Amino acid sequence: MQSTDFLRVGVFLGGLLAVQVMPRAAVVTYAAPAGEGMSSEYEVVAEGKKVDVYTARVLDPPFAGQQWNYGGPYAFANFDMEGRVTVRVTAKRSLTNAVVRPQFPDVQLKPVDDHTVSITFGSARKVSFEPDGKNGPLLLFANPMEKDAPKVGAPDVIYFGPGIHPAGRVDVGDNQTVYLAGGAVVKGAFVAQGSNIRILGRGILDGSDYEWRKGPANFTVSITGTNVEVNGITIRGSSHWTIVPRASRNVTVRNVKLCGSRVQNDDGINPCNSQEVLITDCFIRSDDDCVAMKGLDLNTPNNHVENVVVENCTLWCDRARIFLLGHESRAAYMRHITLRNLEIIHYTMTPFLLEPGEEMRLEDVRIENVKLHGEGQGEIARLKPVVNQYMQNKVPGHVRGVHFKDVEVYGKPGAYLMQLEGADAQHQVQDVTFENVTVLGAKLRPDSPNMKVGQQVEGVRFVQ
Repeated sequence: MQSTDFLRVGVFLGGLLAVQVMPRAAVVTYAAPAGEGMSSEYEVVAEGKKVDVYTARVLDPPFAGQQWNYGGPYAFANFDMEGRVTVRVTAKRSLTNAVVRPQFPDVQLKPVDDHTVSITFGSARKVSFEPDGKNGPLLLFANPMEKDAPKVGAPDVIYFGPGIHPAGRVDVGDNQTVYLAGGAVVKGAFVAQGSNIRILGRGILDGSDYEWRKGPANFTVSITGTNVEVNGITIRGSSHWTIVPRASRNVTVRNVKLCGSRVQNDDGINPCNSQEVLITDCFIRSDDDCVAMKGLDLNTPNNHVENVVVENCTLWCDRARIFLLGHESRAAYMRHITLRNLEIIHYTMTPFLLEPGEEMRLEDVRIENVKLHGEGQGEIARLKPVVNQYMQNKVPGHVRGVHFKDVEVYGKPGAYLMQLEGADAQHQVQDVTFENVTVLGAKLRPDSPNMKVGQQVEGVRFVQ
Protein backbone atom coordinates (compact mmCIF):
# COMPACT_ATOMS: atom_id res chain seq x y z
CA MET A 1 0.00 0.00 0.00
CA GLN A 2 1.40 3.42 -0.93
CA SER A 3 2.32 5.60 2.02
CA THR A 4 0.50 8.89 2.35
CA ASP A 5 3.76 10.51 3.41
CA PHE A 6 5.93 9.54 0.47
CA LEU A 7 5.95 9.58 -3.32
CA ARG A 8 7.22 6.64 -5.33
CA VAL A 9 9.16 7.75 -8.41
CA GLY A 10 10.35 5.37 -11.12
CA VAL A 11 13.93 5.78 -12.36
CA PHE A 12 15.59 3.64 -15.07
CA LEU A 13 18.94 2.25 -13.95
CA GLY A 14 20.76 -0.11 -16.30
CA GLY A 15 17.58 -1.05 -18.11
CA LEU A 16 15.69 -1.82 -14.92
CA LEU A 17 13.01 0.27 -13.32
CA ALA A 18 14.14 1.27 -9.85
CA VAL A 19 11.79 2.87 -7.37
CA GLN A 20 12.90 5.87 -5.33
CA VAL A 21 10.89 6.72 -2.26
CA MET A 22 10.78 10.48 -1.80
CA PRO A 23 9.07 12.42 0.99
CA ARG A 24 6.02 14.41 -0.03
CA ALA A 25 6.22 18.16 0.32
CA ALA A 26 5.26 19.05 3.87
CA VAL A 27 5.18 22.48 5.50
CA VAL A 28 4.49 23.65 9.05
CA THR A 29 3.76 27.32 9.66
CA TYR A 30 3.32 29.32 12.87
CA ALA A 31 0.83 32.17 13.17
CA ALA A 32 2.23 35.45 14.44
CA PRO A 33 0.81 36.67 17.76
CA ALA A 34 -1.77 39.43 17.98
CA GLY A 35 -0.13 42.80 18.43
CA GLU A 36 2.98 41.99 16.43
CA GLY A 37 3.54 44.47 13.60
CA MET A 38 3.90 42.50 10.38
CA SER A 39 5.47 43.31 7.01
CA SER A 40 3.31 45.27 4.60
CA GLU A 41 5.82 44.69 1.81
CA TYR A 42 5.81 40.92 1.36
CA GLU A 43 3.32 38.06 1.31
CA VAL A 44 4.63 34.49 1.51
CA VAL A 45 2.77 31.23 0.83
CA ALA A 46 4.48 27.84 1.17
CA GLU A 47 2.68 24.89 -0.44
CA GLY A 48 -0.61 26.75 -0.09
CA LYS A 49 -0.06 27.76 3.54
CA LYS A 50 0.32 31.39 4.57
CA VAL A 51 3.66 32.20 6.21
CA ASP A 52 3.56 35.28 8.42
CA VAL A 53 6.27 37.83 7.64
CA TYR A 54 7.91 39.75 10.48
CA THR A 55 9.97 42.95 10.31
CA ALA A 56 13.36 43.96 11.70
CA ARG A 57 14.82 47.43 12.13
CA VAL A 58 18.26 48.77 11.29
CA LEU A 59 20.20 51.73 12.70
CA ASP A 60 18.12 52.80 15.67
CA PRO A 61 19.22 55.99 17.44
CA PRO A 62 21.90 57.08 18.15
CA PHE A 63 23.11 55.54 14.89
CA ALA A 64 20.31 56.72 12.61
CA GLY A 65 21.18 59.45 10.13
CA GLN A 66 24.92 58.83 10.21
CA GLN A 67 27.13 57.83 7.27
CA TRP A 68 25.98 54.22 7.01
CA ASN A 69 23.33 52.86 4.67
CA TYR A 70 22.06 49.39 5.53
CA GLY A 71 19.14 49.47 3.12
CA GLY A 72 16.44 50.24 5.66
CA PRO A 73 14.15 47.89 7.59
CA TYR A 74 13.85 44.33 6.31
CA ALA A 75 11.61 41.30 6.66
CA PHE A 76 11.96 37.68 7.70
CA ALA A 77 9.80 34.57 7.75
CA ASN A 78 10.14 31.08 9.23
CA PHE A 79 8.55 27.78 8.28
CA ASP A 80 9.44 24.11 8.71
CA MET A 81 9.66 21.84 5.70
CA GLU A 82 10.30 18.37 4.39
CA GLY A 83 10.54 17.16 0.81
CA ARG A 84 10.58 19.57 -2.13
CA VAL A 85 8.69 22.73 -1.25
CA THR A 86 7.61 25.65 -3.44
CA VAL A 87 7.23 29.08 -1.87
CA ARG A 88 5.35 31.91 -3.53
CA VAL A 89 6.51 35.45 -2.71
CA THR A 90 4.47 38.52 -3.63
CA ALA A 91 5.68 42.09 -3.11
CA LYS A 92 4.43 45.60 -3.73
CA ARG A 93 7.60 46.54 -5.56
CA SER A 94 8.88 45.05 -8.79
CA LEU A 95 10.60 41.67 -8.49
CA THR A 96 11.99 41.68 -12.02
CA ASN A 97 15.61 41.86 -10.84
CA ALA A 98 15.24 39.82 -7.65
CA VAL A 99 17.93 37.32 -6.70
CA VAL A 100 18.39 34.75 -3.95
CA ARG A 101 21.60 34.72 -1.92
CA PRO A 102 23.41 32.43 -1.47
CA GLN A 103 22.96 30.54 -4.73
CA PHE A 104 22.33 27.03 -3.49
CA PRO A 105 21.92 24.47 -6.29
CA ASP A 106 18.70 23.11 -4.75
CA VAL A 107 17.05 26.54 -4.38
CA GLN A 108 15.49 27.68 -7.65
CA LEU A 109 13.95 31.10 -8.32
CA LYS A 110 11.29 31.41 -11.03
CA PRO A 111 9.52 34.67 -11.97
CA VAL A 112 5.73 34.53 -12.16
CA ASP A 113 4.96 38.15 -12.93
CA ASP A 114 6.40 41.56 -12.11
CA HIS A 115 5.35 41.29 -8.45
CA THR A 116 5.43 37.53 -7.85
CA VAL A 117 8.06 34.79 -7.88
CA SER A 118 8.17 31.16 -6.87
CA ILE A 119 11.15 29.72 -5.03
CA THR A 120 11.59 25.97 -4.84
CA PHE A 121 13.52 24.56 -1.88
CA GLY A 122 14.97 21.09 -2.32
CA SER A 123 16.05 21.07 1.33
CA ALA A 124 15.90 23.24 4.42
CA ARG A 125 17.86 26.42 3.67
CA LYS A 126 18.28 29.99 4.90
CA VAL A 127 18.42 32.60 2.15
CA SER A 128 18.11 36.30 1.51
CA PHE A 129 15.56 37.18 -1.18
CA GLU A 130 16.71 40.50 -2.61
CA PRO A 131 14.59 42.50 -5.06
CA ASP A 132 17.08 45.38 -4.81
CA GLY A 133 20.26 44.22 -3.12
CA LYS A 134 20.43 45.17 0.56
CA ASN A 135 17.43 47.48 0.26
CA GLY A 136 14.66 45.88 2.29
CA PRO A 137 15.23 42.18 1.55
CA LEU A 138 13.17 39.24 2.78
CA LEU A 139 15.06 36.61 4.77
CA LEU A 140 13.47 33.21 4.26
CA PHE A 141 14.28 30.63 6.90
CA ALA A 142 13.25 27.15 5.78
CA ASN A 143 13.86 25.00 8.86
CA PRO A 144 13.92 21.22 9.14
CA MET A 145 10.89 19.73 10.86
CA GLU A 146 10.88 20.22 14.60
CA LYS A 147 11.20 17.02 16.62
CA ASP A 148 10.59 16.13 20.27
CA ALA A 149 9.35 19.56 21.32
CA PRO A 150 8.90 19.85 25.12
CA LYS A 151 5.36 19.85 26.47
CA VAL A 152 3.68 22.51 28.57
CA GLY A 153 4.16 21.69 32.23
CA ALA A 154 7.02 19.24 31.68
CA PRO A 155 9.54 19.16 34.54
CA ASP A 156 12.41 21.65 34.29
CA VAL A 157 10.87 23.36 31.23
CA ILE A 158 10.38 27.13 31.00
CA TYR A 159 7.68 27.23 28.35
CA PHE A 160 6.69 30.22 26.23
CA GLY A 161 3.62 29.46 24.14
CA PRO A 162 2.30 31.51 21.21
CA GLY A 163 1.87 35.16 22.12
CA ILE A 164 3.94 38.18 23.16
CA HIS A 165 5.78 37.75 26.46
CA PRO A 166 7.40 40.75 28.25
CA ALA A 167 9.78 38.42 30.06
CA GLY A 168 12.80 40.63 30.81
CA ARG A 169 15.70 38.65 32.25
CA VAL A 170 15.14 34.89 32.31
CA ASP A 171 17.61 32.88 34.41
CA VAL A 172 18.18 29.26 33.38
CA GLY A 173 19.97 26.72 35.56
CA ASP A 174 21.16 23.13 35.66
CA ASN A 175 19.15 20.63 33.60
CA GLN A 176 16.60 23.23 32.51
CA THR A 177 15.10 23.76 29.06
CA VAL A 178 13.69 27.02 27.73
CA TYR A 179 11.20 26.44 24.93
CA LEU A 180 9.86 29.13 22.58
CA ALA A 181 6.93 27.71 20.64
CA GLY A 182 6.32 28.88 17.10
CA GLY A 183 4.32 32.11 17.31
CA ALA A 184 5.99 33.15 20.58
CA VAL A 185 7.76 36.52 20.78
CA VAL A 186 9.74 36.74 24.02
CA LYS A 187 10.93 40.25 24.85
CA GLY A 188 13.98 39.85 27.02
CA ALA A 189 17.24 38.00 27.48
CA PHE A 190 18.31 34.55 28.67
CA VAL A 191 21.09 33.99 31.21
CA ALA A 192 22.13 30.33 31.20
CA GLN A 193 24.41 29.29 34.05
CA GLY A 194 25.08 25.64 34.78
CA SER A 195 25.15 22.27 33.04
CA ASN A 196 22.87 20.49 30.59
CA ILE A 197 20.86 23.53 29.50
CA ARG A 198 18.80 23.84 26.30
CA ILE A 199 17.18 26.85 24.64
CA LEU A 200 14.92 25.57 21.87
CA GLY A 201 11.97 26.24 19.62
CA ARG A 202 10.68 28.10 16.61
CA GLY A 203 9.79 31.32 18.40
CA ILE A 204 11.52 34.71 18.50
CA LEU A 205 13.69 36.16 21.26
CA ASP A 206 13.29 39.89 20.78
CA GLY A 207 15.61 42.65 22.01
CA SER A 208 14.06 45.39 19.90
CA ASP A 209 12.40 47.19 22.82
CA TYR A 210 15.70 47.91 24.56
CA GLU A 211 17.98 50.86 23.95
CA TRP A 212 21.57 50.28 22.92
CA ARG A 213 23.44 48.46 25.71
CA LYS A 214 20.43 48.70 28.05
CA GLY A 215 18.96 45.23 27.79
CA PRO A 216 17.87 43.23 30.84
CA ALA A 217 21.18 41.34 30.84
CA ASN A 218 24.69 41.97 29.53
CA PHE A 219 23.99 39.84 26.44
CA THR A 220 20.83 38.60 24.73
CA VAL A 221 21.83 34.97 25.36
CA SER A 222 24.54 34.71 28.01
CA ILE A 223 26.05 31.26 28.57
CA THR A 224 28.35 30.19 31.37
CA GLY A 225 28.39 26.44 31.70
CA THR A 226 28.86 22.99 30.22
CA ASN A 227 26.75 21.07 27.72
CA VAL A 228 24.58 23.95 26.54
CA GLU A 229 22.56 24.00 23.32
CA VAL A 230 20.74 26.83 21.54
CA ASN A 231 18.64 25.40 18.71
CA GLY A 232 16.04 26.63 16.25
CA ILE A 233 15.11 30.07 17.60
CA THR A 234 15.24 33.44 15.86
CA ILE A 235 16.79 36.42 17.66
CA ARG A 236 15.77 39.90 16.56
CA GLY A 237 17.19 43.32 17.36
CA SER A 238 19.77 42.53 20.01
CA SER A 239 20.76 45.55 22.11
CA HIS A 240 24.36 44.36 22.60
CA TRP A 241 26.35 41.17 21.93
CA THR A 242 23.87 38.48 20.99
CA ILE A 243 25.00 34.92 21.91
CA VAL A 244 28.00 34.74 24.22
CA PRO A 245 29.42 31.47 25.57
CA ARG A 246 31.85 32.66 28.24
CA ALA A 247 34.13 30.36 30.25
CA SER A 248 32.10 27.47 28.85
CA ARG A 249 32.64 24.02 27.36
CA ASN A 250 30.62 21.86 24.97
CA VAL A 251 28.32 24.53 23.56
CA THR A 252 26.25 24.00 20.40
CA VAL A 253 24.43 26.76 18.49
CA ARG A 254 22.36 25.11 15.76
CA ASN A 255 19.80 26.40 13.24
CA VAL A 256 19.68 29.82 14.90
CA LYS A 257 18.68 32.89 12.91
CA LEU A 258 20.02 36.29 13.98
CA CYS A 259 18.22 39.33 12.55
CA GLY A 260 20.37 42.18 13.77
CA SER A 261 21.92 45.50 12.65
CA ARG A 262 19.60 47.54 14.87
CA VAL A 263 22.51 48.88 16.94
CA GLN A 264 26.28 48.77 16.98
CA ASN A 265 28.07 46.17 19.13
CA ASP A 266 25.42 43.55 18.30
CA ASP A 267 28.05 40.87 17.58
CA GLY A 268 26.40 37.65 16.44
CA ILE A 269 28.11 34.83 18.34
CA ASN A 270 31.17 35.46 20.51
CA PRO A 271 32.87 32.38 22.03
CA CYS A 272 34.92 33.89 24.86
CA ASN A 273 37.42 31.82 26.85
CA SER A 274 35.50 28.70 25.81
CA GLN A 275 36.31 25.28 24.39
CA GLU A 276 34.47 22.73 22.25
CA VAL A 277 32.05 25.17 20.62
CA LEU A 278 30.03 24.22 17.52
CA ILE A 279 28.16 26.85 15.51
CA THR A 280 26.29 25.14 12.68
CA ASP A 281 23.48 25.77 10.20
CA CYS A 282 22.95 29.38 11.30
CA PHE A 283 22.08 32.65 9.56
CA ILE A 284 23.67 35.79 10.99
CA ARG A 285 23.00 39.37 9.96
CA SER A 286 24.71 41.84 12.27
CA ASP A 287 26.09 45.36 12.38
CA ASP A 288 29.17 44.28 14.31
CA ASP A 289 31.23 41.11 13.86
CA CYS A 290 29.25 38.00 12.93
CA VAL A 291 31.57 35.75 14.97
CA ALA A 292 34.25 37.13 17.28
CA MET A 293 36.42 34.81 19.35
CA LYS A 294 37.98 36.41 22.39
CA GLY A 295 40.22 35.37 25.25
CA LEU A 296 39.07 38.02 27.68
CA ASP A 297 40.92 38.78 30.90
CA LEU A 298 38.97 36.36 33.07
CA ASN A 299 40.22 35.09 36.40
CA THR A 300 39.23 31.50 35.63
CA PRO A 301 41.15 28.30 34.87
CA ASN A 302 41.24 27.14 31.24
CA ASN A 303 40.53 30.63 29.94
CA HIS A 304 41.84 29.94 26.44
CA VAL A 305 39.78 29.51 23.26
CA GLU A 306 40.11 26.07 21.68
CA ASN A 307 38.32 23.67 19.34
CA VAL A 308 35.76 26.02 17.84
CA VAL A 309 33.94 25.00 14.63
CA VAL A 310 31.76 27.33 12.54
CA GLU A 311 30.17 25.47 9.65
CA ASN A 312 27.29 25.45 7.17
CA CYS A 313 26.33 29.06 7.90
CA THR A 314 25.24 32.08 5.87
CA LEU A 315 26.82 35.32 7.08
CA TRP A 316 26.10 39.02 6.52
CA CYS A 317 27.83 41.89 8.34
CA ASP A 318 26.80 45.45 7.56
CA ARG A 319 29.67 47.36 9.14
CA ALA A 320 32.39 45.26 10.81
CA ARG A 321 34.02 41.88 10.21
CA ILE A 322 32.63 38.44 9.47
CA PHE A 323 35.25 36.76 11.67
CA LEU A 324 37.38 38.55 14.26
CA LEU A 325 40.04 36.50 16.06
CA GLY A 326 42.34 38.07 18.61
CA HIS A 327 41.07 41.47 19.74
CA GLU A 328 40.39 41.99 23.46
CA SER A 329 42.30 38.77 24.11
CA ARG A 330 44.80 38.08 26.87
CA ALA A 331 44.49 34.30 27.01
CA ALA A 332 47.65 32.27 26.42
CA TYR A 333 46.35 30.87 23.17
CA MET A 334 43.49 30.56 20.70
CA ARG A 335 43.82 27.40 18.63
CA HIS A 336 42.21 24.60 16.64
CA ILE A 337 39.68 26.85 14.90
CA THR A 338 37.75 25.55 11.87
CA LEU A 339 35.65 27.80 9.61
CA ARG A 340 34.11 25.68 6.83
CA ASN A 341 31.26 25.41 4.36
CA LEU A 342 30.33 29.08 4.63
CA GLU A 343 28.48 31.55 2.41
CA ILE A 344 29.37 35.21 2.99
CA ILE A 345 26.74 37.20 1.13
CA HIS A 346 27.43 40.80 2.26
CA TYR A 347 30.36 42.36 4.10
CA THR A 348 32.20 45.66 4.48
CA MET A 349 35.42 45.38 6.48
CA THR A 350 37.98 42.57 6.23
CA PRO A 351 35.95 39.33 6.56
CA PHE A 352 38.79 37.30 8.09
CA LEU A 353 40.67 39.51 10.57
CA LEU A 354 43.29 37.61 12.58
CA GLU A 355 45.02 40.15 14.81
CA PRO A 356 46.26 38.69 18.11
CA GLY A 357 47.96 40.78 20.77
CA GLU A 358 49.13 40.46 24.38
CA GLU A 359 51.48 37.57 23.44
CA MET A 360 48.48 35.37 22.65
CA ARG A 361 49.27 32.54 20.23
CA LEU A 362 46.71 32.21 17.45
CA GLU A 363 47.42 28.76 16.01
CA ASP A 364 45.93 26.09 13.75
CA VAL A 365 43.16 27.95 11.92
CA ARG A 366 41.52 26.23 8.93
CA ILE A 367 39.31 28.22 6.55
CA GLU A 368 37.75 25.77 4.08
CA ASN A 369 35.10 25.79 1.37
CA VAL A 370 34.07 29.43 1.68
CA LYS A 371 32.32 31.55 -0.95
CA LEU A 372 32.36 35.34 -0.67
CA HIS A 373 30.02 37.57 -2.67
CA GLY A 374 32.31 40.47 -3.51
CA GLU A 375 31.02 43.99 -4.03
CA GLY A 376 34.40 45.64 -4.65
CA GLN A 377 35.87 45.43 -1.13
CA GLY A 378 39.51 46.03 -0.32
CA GLU A 379 40.46 42.88 1.61
CA ILE A 380 39.69 39.21 2.07
CA ALA A 381 41.94 38.50 5.04
CA ARG A 382 44.50 40.21 7.26
CA LEU A 383 46.91 38.17 9.38
CA LYS A 384 48.83 40.58 11.56
CA PRO A 385 49.91 40.59 15.22
CA VAL A 386 48.99 44.03 16.55
CA VAL A 387 48.80 46.40 19.45
CA ASN A 388 45.50 48.26 19.66
CA GLN A 389 43.28 50.21 22.05
CA TYR A 390 41.87 47.05 23.64
CA MET A 391 45.22 45.91 25.02
CA GLN A 392 46.72 46.37 28.44
CA ASN A 393 50.34 45.22 28.01
CA LYS A 394 50.73 46.79 24.55
CA VAL A 395 52.56 43.77 23.10
CA PRO A 396 51.66 42.00 19.82
CA GLY A 397 50.71 38.33 19.60
CA HIS A 398 51.66 35.46 17.28
CA VAL A 399 50.04 33.85 14.19
CA ARG A 400 51.01 30.35 13.11
CA GLY A 401 49.45 27.56 11.06
CA VAL A 402 46.64 29.12 8.99
CA HIS A 403 45.27 27.14 6.03
CA PHE A 404 42.96 28.63 3.40
CA LYS A 405 41.45 25.88 1.21
CA ASP A 406 38.79 26.09 -1.53
CA VAL A 407 38.02 29.77 -0.96
CA GLU A 408 36.30 31.66 -3.78
CA VAL A 409 35.58 35.36 -4.20
CA TYR A 410 33.06 36.14 -6.94
CA GLY A 411 31.17 39.26 -7.99
CA LYS A 412 32.31 42.80 -8.81
CA PRO A 413 35.92 43.89 -9.41
CA GLY A 414 37.89 44.92 -6.36
CA ALA A 415 41.29 44.72 -4.68
CA TYR A 416 40.39 41.74 -2.43
CA LEU A 417 43.78 41.67 -0.72
CA MET A 418 45.31 38.87 1.31
CA GLN A 419 47.55 40.76 3.75
CA LEU A 420 50.22 39.04 5.84
CA GLU A 421 52.56 41.02 8.08
CA GLY A 422 54.41 40.27 11.30
CA ALA A 423 55.13 42.81 14.02
CA ASP A 424 58.78 42.04 14.76
CA ALA A 425 61.20 39.11 14.95
CA GLN A 426 59.48 37.78 18.08
CA HIS A 427 55.91 38.26 16.82
CA GLN A 428 55.69 36.78 13.35
CA VAL A 429 53.21 35.30 10.92
CA GLN A 430 54.31 31.73 10.19
CA ASP A 431 53.19 28.73 8.15
CA VAL A 432 50.32 30.01 6.03
CA THR A 433 48.97 27.82 3.22
CA PHE A 434 46.76 28.84 0.29
CA GLU A 435 45.17 25.84 -1.44
CA ASN A 436 42.84 26.46 -4.37
CA VAL A 437 42.01 30.06 -3.49
CA THR A 438 40.29 31.88 -6.36
CA VAL A 439 39.59 35.59 -6.73
CA LEU A 440 37.26 36.57 -9.58
CA GLY A 441 38.20 33.41 -11.46
CA ALA A 442 41.99 33.73 -11.03
CA LYS A 443 43.95 31.36 -8.81
CA LEU A 444 45.84 33.05 -6.02
CA ARG A 445 49.62 32.79 -6.57
CA PRO A 446 52.73 34.35 -5.01
CA ASP A 447 52.77 37.06 -7.67
CA SER A 448 49.03 37.75 -7.67
CA PRO A 449 48.13 41.42 -7.22
CA ASN A 450 45.89 40.29 -4.34
CA MET A 451 48.86 38.98 -2.32
CA LYS A 452 50.52 41.46 0.01
CA VAL A 453 53.25 39.86 2.13
CA GLY A 454 55.15 42.19 4.44
CA GLN A 455 58.00 41.81 6.91
CA GLN A 456 58.38 39.03 9.49
CA VAL A 457 56.40 36.45 7.51
CA GLU A 458 57.75 32.91 7.13
CA GLY A 459 56.56 29.72 5.47
CA VAL A 460 53.94 30.87 2.95
CA ARG A 461 52.91 28.02 0.64
CA PHE A 462 50.64 27.78 -2.40
CA VAL A 463 48.94 24.53 -3.39
CA GLN A 464 46.85 24.36 -6.57
